[in-house]
Amino acid sequence: MGSSRAGRSAPGPGERGRGGPRRGRRASGLRAGGRLDRGVAVLSHRGPGQAAAAGHPVTLGAAMSILDAGGNAFDAVAAALAASFAAEPLLSSPGGGGFLLARPAGEAPRILDFFTHTPLARLPPGQEEDFREIHVDFGGARQAFQIGLGSVATPGAIAGLFAAHGDLGRMPLGEVMEPAVAAARGGVAVTAMQAYVASVLAPIVNSTSGAARLHAPEGRPLAEGDLHRLPELADLLETLAIEGDALFYRGEVAAAVARASEERGGHLGRDDFRRYAVERRTPLASTFRGATLWTNPPPASGGVLVAFGLAALAADPAAVPGDPQGEAEARRLARALGLTAKARLAEGLSGEVDLALARRFLDPATLARYVGEAGRHPPAPRGTTHMSVVDRAGNAASLSISNGEGCGWVVPGAGFMLNNMLGEADLQPRGFGRWPTGVRLTSMMAPTLLAEPDGRIVALGSGGSNRIRSALLQVIAGIVDQGLPLEAAIARPRLHVEASRLEIEGGWPEGAVVALTADWPDHAVWPAPNLFFGGVHAVEQGPRGSGGAGDPRRGGVSST
Repeated sequence: MGSSRAGRSAPGPGERGRGGPRRGRRASGLRAGGRLDRGVAVLSHRGPGQAAAAGHPVTLGAAMSILDAGGNAFDAVAAALAASFAAEPLLSSPGGGGFLLARPAGEAPRILDFFTHTPLARLPPGQEEDFREIHVDFGGARQAFQIGLGSVATPGAIAGLFAAHGDLGRMPLGEVMEPAVAAARGGVAVTAMQAYVASVLAPIVNSTSGAARLHAPEGRPLAEGDLHRLPELADLLETLAIEGDALFYRGEVAAAVARASEERGGHLGRDDFRRYAVERRTPLASTFRGATLWTNPPPASGGVLVAFGLAALAADPAAVPGDPQGEAEARRLARALGLTAKARLAEGLSGEVDLALARRFLDPATLARYVGEAGRHPPAPRGTTHMSVVDRAGNAASLSISNGEGCGWVVPGAGFMLNNMLGEADLQPRGFGRWPTGVRLTSMMAPTLLAEPDGRIVALGSGGSNRIRSALLQVIAGIVDQGLPLEAAIARPRLHVEASRLEIEGGWPEGAVVALTADWPDHAVWPAPNLFFGGVHAVEQGPRGSGGAGDPRRGGVSST
């Protein structure tokens, strides 16, 4: 089969924010669950009634080409997912997992959960685990990650792609896969953001010869403008479209992973792949200022936290300020984020989440208890990607996926790296190596659909690990409370609270920053917008037309 090749081509669009924060009591950088987010956020809107938003021009182009060819939103989001494997291969991979929130026109929304699953069994006693620590330099801080075959959970991305298309798509799968196959075989120009990701993840890429051959083919991290070809991935995607996902879960891919795990100290076996299944769930539904919100339910925690934060915002006795970037608005948002962070720790939402816990957490009595403490400061105590699509028929799709940082091991002949979810501290609340066997891992990912009383719908989601909940809350508040257009709601500066620490993104007026730093002694002030604060990609459809917006923190571009 082929090999990875790099050449030079015209630079791809996009810029990244690299500025670190001005510090309060503790240093801060890209840490706090610093799982990277993929690529350049982009915006597109073509034709009446259809729109797409994604994290890379090639991902976006795949979605739009399928819409233009007559496919529906679910065909388009499946095409975008496949294309993201080629466009942002370090962060979006067949070796990862995610969630799709789908709303077929005239039907109730539904969730397809294709996130990663813990192994059915641990290594036998006495067998050495391939589980090792590496350090990544984010520019503002260094962070440790665990990689190796012992960090791999059962991947669900391919099962999710097939389920989305099989349940809801209408175009032949071969046509849906064509943009991804072409991108992988012909090559994708590395954007500035992807070059940055490659440099940051260089310790993982260089941890094995297979990863280095794939992602550093000239002996250095991929640079902006390099043409990155993945012919083995192209062959895999092309064959999957013909033979079906059994090739992945019962055939050559499963066999290769099981063999390597047995020989080198991983936990996965053939049964882990055979028994993997997409879970179809009912979304978590809530309301905010008369709008209905559907988002990701347990065992994921992200949607529950977004719903709680919006409820806290609605319960705040202060009136909605007129200035969307003023002191009063900043303090109002910080209060809601602080209550959510405090409740998350106190009520057990930082560990495994089930429906019963979610119901208790969202009970009005629980909310009232925390809102009553809003005047008191809380006691002192990471890649993801998203794509959204709407079509002319009114179908809406909101999909989030993650590969963690990648484990460093590449499936031979398949052209992709497996995840390192068992080595992600924020996904392992019991500690490394203590995961329960055979269960879905929790996640902060929260693909979301917002329906307003006038018939407008907004499909949105974000990357950013623990910052996902904060990014979505603030964008939704900007849309509903402030009446901001999508672009403005996504672009306005953000805040994030983790435990008792407030992160303040650059862009807030000086008066707001002074007030926030007085309220929150443990803080960090960032000099400029930064990818630390998430990357929201959203589309809308309604009486005012349709459109989409990508996050400028990812160097967003647009066309209409």
